[in-house]
Amino acid sequence: MARYIGAVCKLCRREGMKLYLKADRCYSEKCSVTRRPKPPGQHGDKRVKLSEYGIRLREKQKVRRIYGILERQYRKYFAMADRSKGRTGENLLGVLERRLDNVVHRMGFGGSRNEARQIVLHKHVLVNGRRVNVPSYQVKVGDIIAIRESARAQKRIETALAASEARPQLSWLEVDKKNFSGTVKGLPVREELNEPAIREQYVVEYYSR
Repeated sequence: MARYIGAVCKLCRREGMKLYLKADRCYSEKCSVTRRPKPPGQHGDKRVKLSEYGIRLREKQKVRRIYGILERQYRKYFAMADRSKGRTGENLLGVLERRLDNVVHRMGFGGSRNEARQIVLHKHVLVNGRRVNVPSYQVKVGDIIAIRESARAQKRIETALAASEARPQLSWLEVDKKNFSGTVKGLPVREELNEPAIREQYVVEYYSR
């Protein structure tokens, strides 16, 4: 399985904002965006005025990096969103949000999406009582997500749950932290997906050019 193994802090600096890719570090003074607020590279401090195409490309890249997916899969998600009824941009975010690794992160069982993806791959997650180790699995309304009993004592999961207390609870997810489980109550709500800020219409315009 192809995956990005480079320095993720450089991705945040490239986009000029926090993408929250490294759990607690992103909320601390060690965050690279706070310490070095300029793009990576020798000419990072050089001011560059983006073209219309460049603005849309950067937004597309930003969303792709937030959810930790590669270009080929991203295009598949866009095609799915384009075929569905409603606004394509909101449909795209809905598909990305309903990935199992993202839901595990949103429920607070993973400090970041990358950490949540590892938890899923290591077979620590149950969906409706069945073990699922596919990060891209699309959850449905009514699905019950739980952490296996053998993994509940892991330090990273305990740390992630404690850190999630500071984040707002999403209305479409119901979490029972005592029992390490949660329920998908509905579809993702666009108004709740603003950290970091996303301009999904630019992504639609990029792929529709």
